[in-house]
Amino acid sequence: MSAARKKKSRLGVLALLFLALIAVAVGAFGFLAYQRYLGFADAPMTGIDDGETLIVASGDSLPKVLRKLRALGIETRDFEWRALAKQMGTAGRIQIGEYALQPGMSPRELLAHMRDGKVVSYRFTIVEGWNIRDLRAALAKATPLKQEGAQLDDAALMRALGLGAQHPEGRFLPETYLYTREDSDLDVLKRAATAMEKTLAEAWAGRDKDLPLQTPYELLTLASIVEKETGAPEERPQIAGVFVRRLNTPMRLETDPTVIYGMGSAYSGNIRRRDLDTDTPYNTYTRDGLPPTPISMPGRAALQATAHPAPGDAIFFVAIGDGSGRHVFTKTYGEHKTAVAEYLKRYRTQRADEQRAAGQQAVEKPAVEQQAPTQ
Repeated sequence: MSAARKKKSRLGVLALLFLALIAVAVGAFGFLAYQRYLGFADAPMTGIDDGETLIVASGDSLPKVLRKLRALGIETRDFEWRALAKQMGTAGRIQIGEYALQPGMSPRELLAHMRDGKVVSYRFTIVEGWNIRDLRAALAKATPLKQEGAQLDDAALMRALGLGAQHPEGRFLPETYLYTREDSDLDVLKRAATAMEKTLAEAWAGRDKDLPLQTPYELLTLASIVEKETGAPEERPQIAGVFVRRLNTPMRLETDPTVIYGMGSAYSGNIRRRDLDTDTPYNTYTRDGLPPTPISMPGRAALQATAHPAPGDAIFFVAIGDGSGRHVFTKTYGEHKTAVAEYLKRYRTQRADEQRAAGQQAVEKPAVEQQAPTQ
């Protein structure tokens, strides 16, 4: 072999070795980069404080989201985030909303939440027996719920909900509703109204057929009274039975919660004889039958109890007065008067005990605390 050919052969071998070294170096670099990528994707993000959230607004791109994360003090490396988002199919599919940032969360977890729309949820509970004023006051305090209906009067509110000229009382089912930062008070009310409409329809369809009620709205109205009169949940069917029997006789309903509802803001916590005698559309001591609208938001149990009242012959009931919320149910007015007398006896004894206890506490206070402030 000539010297030229030997030299050329050596150069070829060296070139192959060089290329092999480059390939090894590239492979090693790629392996290290892949290991770093895997470590980044599943490693806890640094800089997250407990309770922090990330808000993704409409139109936010991944680079904008990464800038928001950096503004929160969370370290980000854009290249790795973009590579991971592409691999997960998240790029271009980030959903708007509020996302919880939890200590220990990895970039992969956060991207999965933004891809799948796993946003932060809040709870709002409509309490059984609330009236529309209670409901609207509670909604006004719910955060971060958007307030779109707060400035509307009741009639305008119902129109905004697509419920036309319906009276708002009793139209929203007591239940716990989930909402997000993007939702408004109208969104919550729409869900509650739909839930009540469905629940009332089911109760009406399955009702006892001999009820003295002509429409689902009458069932809703009576259930709202049952809800307000119930202190012990298990007594709902018995209370419903009393009112159904009264409706089946010339006897009026004579229920205090309707009087209180008719008094509106004039009610100060006590109901007096003159209040029972003052006629309003809701005073069931002065008017026959049901009031013109519900007086509260009845829950599922009250609707079912009214649709299936307990049998019996009692037409009176009065609180026992022992703190249990239970009642004494009686058939005759004489029995009722005896039960009322027992209630009043317990009430007076309890008040006397409270006054004695309060007096004892006053005696035990330091003299300086008993002095009236000077004017």
